[in-house]
Amino acid sequence: MTAQGVDDAVEEKPEKEPVTERRLHPITPLRRAWAPVAVVIGWAVHDPDQTQRQLTRLTTTTLLIALAVIVPAAALYGFLTWWFTHFAVTDSELRIRTGLLFRRTAHIRLERIQAIDVTQPLLARVAGVAKLRLDVVGTDKKDELAFLGEREARSLRAELLARAAGFAPETAHEVGEAPARELLHTPPRDLALSLALTGATWGSLVAALVVPPLLWMATDSVWTVLATALPLLGAAGASSVGRFVTEYDWTVGESPDGLRIDHGLLDRTHETVPPGRVQAVRIVEPLLWRRRGWVRVELDVAGSSNSVLVPVAPREVAEAVVARVLPGVTVPPLSALSRPPRRAGRCVPVWWRGYGLTVTDSVFAARQGLLRRSLALVPHAKVQSVRLAQGPWERLWRVADVHVDTGANKTVTARLRDAQEAAELLKAQAERSRTGRKGARPDRWMV
Repeated sequence: MTAQGVDDAVEEKPEKEPVTERRLHPITPLRRAWAPVAVVIGWAVHDPDQTQRQLTRLTTTTLLIALAVIVPAAALYGFLTWWFTHFAVTDSELRIRTGLLFRRTAHIRLERIQAIDVTQPLLARVAGVAKLRLDVVGTDKKDELAFLGEREARSLRAELLARAAGFAPETAHEVGEAPARELLHTPPRDLALSLALTGATWGSLVAALVVPPLLWMATDSVWTVLATALPLLGAAGASSVGRFVTEYDWTVGESPDGLRIDHGLLDRTHETVPPGRVQAVRIVEPLLWRRRGWVRVELDVAGSSNSVLVPVAPREVAEAVVARVLPGVTVPPLSALSRPPRRAGRCVPVWWRGYGLTVTDSVFAARQGLLRRSLALVPHAKVQSVRLAQGPWERLWRVADVHVDTGANKTVTARLRDAQEAAELLKAQAERSRTGRKGARPDRWMV
């Protein structure tokens, strides 16, 4: 090729499109401006006596001057952190550049994104903005963009999911948010009644009412009572009112990009259960729920904080939702579960009756609990390793435990199985896991 031909080839090569960086919503500086104020408040709370002495020495003029300095400084800090924060979407990654003094650039590969949630705290809902939170493979901490306009947040979420699914960059922003079909809605009345029938709620409340008076009679110390009563009251509130506020208006919908979950009374959250990322499902049945036929469905998702799929629902409805999140999986009936041998009662008296196991063509299913039953379902393709454990007392009575480890760093255990059965189960489950992974569906969005 001549020199002229080389020059023509270079000229014909398309230039790479420049990356367009964007800023967060202009309301974001108000969120950032609280940092200096929080430092001052934290110092005051850390040493209240010293703070009180210092305040008594200050004159009104000095206080006004201090406020005149602190407020503009906080506003300037908020503005500068907003000004130096940018994000951009390229063909293969999301870049987030932050830092006022020390610069940090996060490169988030689109194919490693597991879930993108849109959350709206109460004040954000009033202001019409939202927070975009990203679950990424291999990271425990979520990256986030806070805040974006509500419409922009949903549009960016749809674009990122489309690119992660393999759509061309020039058409990804035109795909839009995939339509969703509602599968389940939890009525507030059922949610409130289910919390009232939960043992943890009453246990925390009774402890908060009984323990502080006993401590008062024993110590006559107000500080001891307060130090004990406040955490107990907080636990009681979190297990009742807190859960009601968080799980209010729980709605599960199905879309091409996974199962969508919307919930929240004050802070609204729009989550997505990533397709193919669910490692295990637990169907929980508290004692007082059995008469009404209610269950709760919890999830183990690799690298994600999503842990609840259904807060409360009739068993038939919950099993239908499980079938959507685990395609091809049928929840085995309780009659299909086999108990451990009777000699297992020598190792765990009474409670051994709550253990059960069944293995189907699609899942490894283990149950535990007498008062609060929990049935764990692990698809064979999601099993990372299988282990057999047997202590000296268990060896004496010829029983063993079989542990199944999943990709979410969680373990499902079949307790107190016959030793020979456990050895056979170990080999068979390892083989089922290998064959299951070969035929597993790809972990891709919108597939």
